[in-house]
Parts: sequence; structure tokens; C-alpha cells
Amino acid sequence: MSLTDRVTDVLPSVLTDLKRLIAIPSVSSLPDHHDHVLAAADGVADLLRDLGCPDVRLLDAGGKPAVYGHFPAPYGAPTVLLYAHYDVQPTGDDAAWTSAPFSAMERDGRLYARGSADDKGGIGVHLAALRAFDGRPPVGVKVFIEGEEEIGSPSMSGLLDQHAADLAADVFVIADAVNWNVGEPSFTTTLRGMVDATVTVSTLRTGLHSGQFGGVVPDALTALCRLLATLHDERGNVAVAGLTSDPDPVVDYDEDRLRDETGLLDGVQWIGDGPATARMWTRPAASVLAIDATPVQDASNTLIPTARAKVSLRLAPGQDADAAEAALRDHLLANAPWGARVEVEAGQNGAGSVISLDDDRARAALDAFAEAFGVAPVEIGVGGSIPIVAEFADRNPGALVLVTAVTDPTSHMHGVDESLDLGDFAKAALAEALFLQRLA
Repeated sequence: MSLTDRVTDVLPSVLTDLKRLIAIPSVSSLPDHHDHVLAAADGVADLLRDLGCPDVRLLDAGGKPAVYGHFPAPYGAPTVLLYAHYDVQPTGDDAAWTSAPFSAMERDGRLYARGSADDKGGIGVHLAALRAFDGRPPVGVKVFIEGEEEIGSPSMSGLLDQHAADLAADVFVIADAVNWNVGEPSFTTTLRGMVDATVTVSTLRTGLHSGQFGGVVPDALTALCRLLATLHDERGNVAVAGLTSDPDPVVDYDEDRLRDETGLLDGVQWIGDGPATARMWTRPAASVLAIDATPVQDASNTLIPTARAKVSLRLAPGQDADAAEAALRDHLLANAPWGARVEVEAGQNGAGSVISLDDDRARAALDAFAEAFGVAPVEIGVGGSIPIVAEFADRNPGALVLVTAVTDPTSHMHGVDESLDLGDFAKAALAEALFLQRLA
């Protein structure tokens, strides 16, 4: 039986197990879901044991457990580490979903559920490839499924320090990016870094009557708004001094397609200058993610003494994250309006990546994905951040790090009605199996 036929045969059982895994609401950011996170880790470990994996463990460095499995390499064969994550984002307003977010539903060739695309679908791809080899892959395989990716992988460095030998490999496959389009695979060759911070603005010791003192005393919320507005120039380009940009990508993004995929409202303009791919992939971006202030329903005629916001920067792939963190802090402190007191608390900090596909192993991967999808992969950038890519590369000199995908631009990762194209899921599973075969 051909490898293609073997992948086809195992897909129904993989899809069944994927739906069971999706049903576990493993939201790592919410303490109420802690037991679900642990249940998802146990569920992934059981799937590896069912494959006959001889070494299955939960790795813990003080955070959520990661699942580790090791299929030793045949003599002379390389070792590949397959990465994905089992934790997911919160669902938001469940009533806004077309179907229950943790009950996987097939509609029009897609699987709808939280985590179907990001990133339990990636776990399913790895599972299908290993089942196609009946748990006896032709190369060494290490499976590493973490449970903290959606909260910035805070214990990842500890895991890599404590389990350096276990997590070493010749090739790393990170199934956590996005394809160029439905039916068109991609390899991500640039990833932006990230820095975020919480900024608190204070102007008063206590709230004051807005009618009595308004016009003389600045309120903290207005001061915060003015400070946040300094992050961009009038055209929407990031205005924080000290941030760098990488060269513009060769690939461009059709703006009509981008408008359709993003759901940009009629009349709303793009921000920034230059090619869309540069603004999304190789230049910095600044976003205000949240603001703490008096809710509208609780508002009174009061000048607010203190307000705070969470600010996020996405960094050019080559930008040093520590330098960017310092630049953001300096900018926020230097632009305090009306002498307002500004405090900056640093948050997550992760480096970007630039990945070369110029070796025989990478060419084997490109060929495998071209065979499975029927079209050549597109080399793209991704505006999001996967700091573990840089970690794996830095700790394993000479290793190849491949960032692959099972999702597409319409998958609505982190949003309502997240979904996975089942045709691309099958092709991604075949591509990974073909790649393992070619490496051997």
C-alpha cells in the first residue's frame, strides 16, 4: 500500500480523536480551565501511547505541562522534532458562534471549533503522519506538544534548559503558522518578534467633580489617550524611535483579498505606508490591546485619577527584543502629556526569526509539500510571533527549523467560528509523512 493510501486510511480515526481533543476546553489563560488543560495534556499523551511510543512523558518547568514522546531513530537516520500546542484561546461570546465552540462541527468541508485550526489541528497532522507509519517512522521522531503557547510560553526556557537533550533534533517542524491560501501551502521564512507592556497614567490623588474642575485639571483617561496616540504618526506608521524594519518581502498581498479576509468595514482605511506584506511581516506594528478605566455603565461626572492600558509591539524579524522593549519604555515615559505620571511594566518579550530554506533537507520538505498539495509552496512571512522558533534554532546549531501550517487565511484563529479546511488537513498530513519518508 502506498504512503498516500496509508494516510488516507488513518484520517477518519485521526479526525475522531481530534474532535475528542477539541471537546476539552484547554484555555491556558483562564484559571477556571486549569483542570481542562491538564486533561488535554493527558489526552495527547494517551494518543502517543496508543501509537506504541516507547517513551511518553509530561514535562513540567513550573507551568502548564508539555507532552513529550520519543520514537528512537533507526541507525544512521536523523531525528525530527514535531511541535504543536494543545492550549487554546478563550472563545469570547459563545452566542456569536454558529455552533458550540467546543463541539466540533463539520460544515461545507470545514471543521468548526475553538482549537480546530490553532493548534489542535497541528497535533492531528503529526498524529496522522505517525499513524501512517503504524508508529514506526523511518526517522527518529520526537513529539513536543506544549500547553502555554497562547500565554507566551512562560516556562519554555525552563523546559529547554532542563530537557536540552530530550528536545534536541536535526530538524524541527513547527505546525503552527498559516498557509498562503486554501489549497496553497506555505513555509514561513520570517516571523516578527514581540514586546508588550502595561502603561499606567496617573494625574490625581483622587477623583474630582468634572464640572467643578474640568478645564483646569487633566483626567488620567484623557492623558492616557493622548499618550497612546503618540505610538503612530498621522498615517498610522509606528512612531517609536529605535525600532527597525527588515527588507520588504518579494510576495505581495492583493488588497481586495486582504479586505475580504479581514472584514475591514467600508470606508475604513489601511494604516501605514508601503506594501501590505511589509507592514504585516517585516516592519514593526503597535496595537493597544486593552484599557482599564471606568466602564461606561458605571460612569459618573468624575475626573478619573488613574487609567492603564496594555500596549503590544510586533517587531521586525531582525529586531533585538530587549532593545525594542527599552525603546517602548523610553517612548512612553518621554511622551507623558501635561506632566502626567507614567509607569511602564514590561510584559512578554520574544525574538523574531529569519529562516533559510537553502539546504537538502529543506528542498526535501518543499518537494514533499508540492507533491501532497499539487502546487509549489509559497515562502511567506507571518506577522505573528512564535518565539520558540528562535529558541530551537539558537540551541541547535546546524538544525533546520521548518514552520508549516494546517490553517488558511479564513480560519479565524483566535476569533469566532474558528475553522479548519479538511481538504488541506489531509494534504498537510500527507506532506508531513512524505517529508519523513524522504528524510530517511
